[in-house]
Amino acid sequence: MARKSNRKEAEFVFVPLGGVGEIGMNLYLYGYGPEGAREWLIVDMGVTFGGDYEPGIDVILPDIRFLEEERHNIAGLLLTHAHEDHFGAVADLWPLLGDIPVYATPFTAEMFKSKLAEFGGDKGFPLEIVPMGDRRAIGPFDIELVSMSHSIPEPSAVVIRTPLGTALHTGDWKLDENPLTSAPTDITRLQELGRGGVTALICDSTNAVRDGVSPSEADVAVVLDKLIREAPRRVAVTTFASNVARIRSVAEATRAAGRELVVVGRAMYRVIEAAQATGYLDPDLAFHDETAFESLPPRKVVALCTGSQGETRAALARIALDEHPNVELDPGDRVIFSSRTIPGNEKAVARVQNGLADRGIEVITDQDAPVHVSGHPRRGELEQLYGWVKPDIAIPMHGEGRHLEAHAKLAERLGVKDVVRARNGAMVRLAPGPAAIIDEVPVGRLYRDGAILTRADDGQVRDRRRLSFAGTVSVSLVLSDKGALLAEPEVALTGLPIANGEGVSFETIVRDAASGTIDSIPRPKRKDQALVSEAVRRSVRAAVNQAWGKKPMCSVLLTVV
Repeated sequence: MARKSNRKEAEFVFVPLGGVGEIGMNLYLYGYGPEGAREWLIVDMGVTFGGDYEPGIDVILPDIRFLEEERHNIAGLLLTHAHEDHFGAVADLWPLLGDIPVYATPFTAEMFKSKLAEFGGDKGFPLEIVPMGDRRAIGPFDIELVSMSHSIPEPSAVVIRTPLGTALHTGDWKLDENPLTSAPTDITRLQELGRGGVTALICDSTNAVRDGVSPSEADVAVVLDKLIREAPRRVAVTTFASNVARIRSVAEATRAAGRELVVVGRAMYRVIEAAQATGYLDPDLAFHDETAFESLPPRKVVALCTGSQGETRAALARIALDEHPNVELDPGDRVIFSSRTIPGNEKAVARVQNGLADRGIEVITDQDAPVHVSGHPRRGELEQLYGWVKPDIAIPMHGEGRHLEAHAKLAERLGVKDVVRARNGAMVRLAPGPAAIIDEVPVGRLYRDGAILTRADDGQVRDRRRLSFAGTVSVSLVLSDKGALLAEPEVALTGLPIANGEGVSFETIVRDAASGTIDSIPRPKRKDQALVSEAVRRSVRAAVNQAWGKKPMCSVLLTVV
């Protein structure tokens, strides 16, 4: 719970709970009213995905314990666009917050409905579809959506007006005069907002370390057309499934080359269906499902595949291992990675690319040709936005620490009066008075572990990391009620070598350590089962460490008969 103070006047505040200081899990709060009676608007509620450091974890979500405490004061949840790091947590976390309304534009709503279907239905979600450019009241907030460009249809910046001031929350954006799907960034509206006065700009920082301006999506379309047209054999293209403009470019290049498009991966189908339902792809777009792949001549096929981030269960990883049931690539075929590697996925992507190359398949990435452009603003685009909006306050968001700091220094150089370096959990006062961090709220991570949501500090993931490093030893002991050892200890080893450097098996080492420890404990004290179990655990772990140089996890099952 946030610390209480004596402040009773109304305040306009901003609180990031995710997406500041890291990539992913975007979740931001805007509050208006006196402390203790503030109403809250949630903007986005996203996820990131588990990696090597979170073994067994499918999805990582923001910890919303603060929102759970404030759930009766939440006016609504507004989604800026349909990327997983902005809307992927809603289906999991919305039930914890009560019957709050969810607002989304048509394409985002279609994607959200598809996600709800994965969870077994709509769960009674009060989803309200709002058009692009919409302006409406949500609780005490006057909300307006502004069209932006990004790598997905219908990305929106959000204008949040209160009696104390106006915040412009950019969401994810870039400047692109020809984004191929949604309308370009609405520069005219941004300039109008600047003339009317913007108290605070809360802005995307992902590419703040890069100079210049991001290339256009239309530039990628030209390159893909050439690479597909000139390919001597089969072509497979992998990209983010949500990038409808890229899907469209691949489809048009396929048709222009006289080839047939094959869609491989369920996520691609879901996005295509949503884009067709909302007019961003031709309802008559011609493509085959993956079962048609083998029947098409090698020079006539283009496969559009999931798996650009090396996901082990996605289509391209299975193709690289020659384990896909319907799609097989041969030497001389071409695979185009029309994507960037998200930080943390480098090893997984390299495994897929190396697996393809080892089989004689040509791999083309954005290091070889301009087959991908970012959906986020570089420094030149940020400078233009600041020139249009002229905010009193700048709060860098959505990025890792180095991105945020580069953005903050840029805003200072551009003359912004107050630049607030906030991190997750900081409560920033936007108005009245000078911008400042005035409080902190609890933050953290939740894990979706199979079908269960747990907190990151519950410990199971930490135990899995230890298991992956040094394995586990289990010892079963049976003592009489007098403390006598009735049978030789039973031992189960997982992840340990068979024997030490002298050839002595670790089973023998563990049994000897367990038996020796029992013998060393006076019989009267053996009635203390907790004492016996802990003594055996410590001695076994020490014996294994002495013989191996690693300390495995160790558990002892003690039975007294």
